[in-house]
Amino acid sequence: MDASFPEVLMTMTASAKSFAEVLRLCTLRKKALAKGFWKKPSKVVRVAFVGGASLRPLVDLIEHFAAVGGHIHCDFWVGDFDNYHAEILNLDSGLYGFKPDVVMILPSERRCVFGGSLANSRVEVEVEGRRQANELIGLCRAVREGAEAEVIVGNYRLPPSFDPGPMRSHLGSDYSFRKFVNGEIAALLPAYGHTCDIEFLSNRLGNLLGVDERMWFESKQPFAATLLMEVAREFAFVVSRLGAPSKKVAVLDLDNTLWGGVIGDDGLEGIEIGTTSPRGEAFKAFQSYLLELSGRGILLAACSKNDHGKAIEPFEMHPEMVLRLKDFASFKANWSPKSDNMRQIASDLNVGLDSLVFIDDNPAEINIVQQFVPEVATVWVGEDPSSFVQTLKDSRHFEMRTLTHEDVIRGEQYKREAERQVLLENTTDMDAYLRSLEMVAVVEPFTMLNSPRIAQLIAKSNQFNLTTRRRSEAETQDLVNDSGHPAFTVRLSDRFGDHGLIAIVIGALNGKTLQIDTWLMSCRVLKRQVENEVLNEIVRLAKLNECELILGRYIPSHKNSMVKELYPSLGFQVTAGAVGEVQEYELVVDSYSSTGTNIKVVREICGSRTSNS
Repeated sequence: MDASFPEVLMTMTASAKSFAEVLRLCTLRKKALAKGFWKKPSKVVRVAFVGGASLRPLVDLIEHFAAVGGHIHCDFWVGDFDNYHAEILNLDSGLYGFKPDVVMILPSERRCVFGGSLANSRVEVEVEGRRQANELIGLCRAVREGAEAEVIVGNYRLPPSFDPGPMRSHLGSDYSFRKFVNGEIAALLPAYGHTCDIEFLSNRLGNLLGVDERMWFESKQPFAATLLMEVAREFAFVVSRLGAPSKKVAVLDLDNTLWGGVIGDDGLEGIEIGTTSPRGEAFKAFQSYLLELSGRGILLAACSKNDHGKAIEPFEMHPEMVLRLKDFASFKANWSPKSDNMRQIASDLNVGLDSLVFIDDNPAEINIVQQFVPEVATVWVGEDPSSFVQTLKDSRHFEMRTLTHEDVIRGEQYKREAERQVLLENTTDMDAYLRSLEMVAVVEPFTMLNSPRIAQLIAKSNQFNLTTRRRSEAETQDLVNDSGHPAFTVRLSDRFGDHGLIAIVIGALNGKTLQIDTWLMSCRVLKRQVENEVLNEIVRLAKLNECELILGRYIPSHKNSMVKELYPSLGFQVTAGAVGEVQEYELVVDSYSSTGTNIKVVREICGSRTSNS
């Protein structure tokens, strides 16, 4: 297979602006597949697509965007025209026989009308709007109950016509009614539901460009060709991001990225930053956006070819700088290759290279990073600082569905970790060091409140993760009251601060055996005896459920070799159940003696606390 063909196809697909161009690329990919120049992605997702319009060629476009941009092969089952209510509510329909992983719903926008008159009261219109939103949410719920699938639902495009003029703001108009219903859908959508935001896509494109009534009457196409392409791209993007780990770190060049000019040549007085010039104001706006990202839990790091002393001057001395040194979790200013610094930043922050996004104005530096550390995502912001914010936003690397408390305090957690490392480097007695941390672990069952953070940690944890099984937020919620799957989380704090939720265990009961389905931990707390306390809790749960044996399984991945010997180190014995590289271990419950640690354990059960030191 020509190694360059997939890259060229991906580049052309990403930059395609017209419906016809994407269709040509879709045809080209299929021909390349037949001739061996293209291989189907190894990851396969079974997708059922139902809706109130003709779903061809929308399906073909989604399949193309998912394969080329998302590296996912979508195996489709497609419903009949405007039959989605019956297909979803009838458990004997082909939708459920297909056993989909994901169900896409494109509801009929022509049904999303008030039906009364502009003379009706706001209360009457709101009642009908909520009814329609709840009807769609009910279909999502039926899908979940019948197929246990994730659901991606499209919302409604807003009509672009002037009619009814000034009365457009009345809630009973099609424009305001659909906007209201979209808001209700967003508010009611459950954890397993995901939005394909057609309202936003249409507004971004221009509502008039999304309408082609002739196409509707002739072939029941829901949108004009240009909007159809963007909707397909968005459906593909959403399905490709399901379960995918998010980016954690924005790694920033300095000269001509955070300010105009070169600090080493132009000096502190010569760089452009602040409100004294349009370019300086643009750089300041970019820094403000980066600070906003930091507030969402994205870590900031610097990676610059510079003398360290000169590089830090603007952060310490320039009055117009928004960002300061305290805002950076890692700061590399030296003459080493940026690719080497990327590896060091990942090591410093204890994250994978695929958690980093490198942002630079220099295409040559971008190319070097792409070549030598291809795991790192890159964003070339170009030469015009007025476009930097939009370019980074449209890269979509830092989108999130939820914002947890741990996200907000993540930057502070890394600063506290640096203080712990200073203490560790100045001690020779590990046991004394651990005692000095004054650690407290809070163990509690899964709760609805914690489910967003649990799902985040499951998606992100790769190194200390014995099975690397992924679960969505909805799937974690299903475990909250599941007596057959005892599950718990561990939060850790010490005298330096709160680590937040750092460990997750999911078990599965099978007679007298407790199978450890999932065991993962944040690497920030390695070698602090947390794994010993986690095992103490697993054994305690096994005894509560009258289990005699605990089974653990290590499923190797390209990232989790660090836990290959975890079970043997904790006293487990190898069983004969190994399959290939998968290794199985067992622990006889009565043979285990609880391990003493330097951690005070507090258990939260049904709102009450018990503790043991």
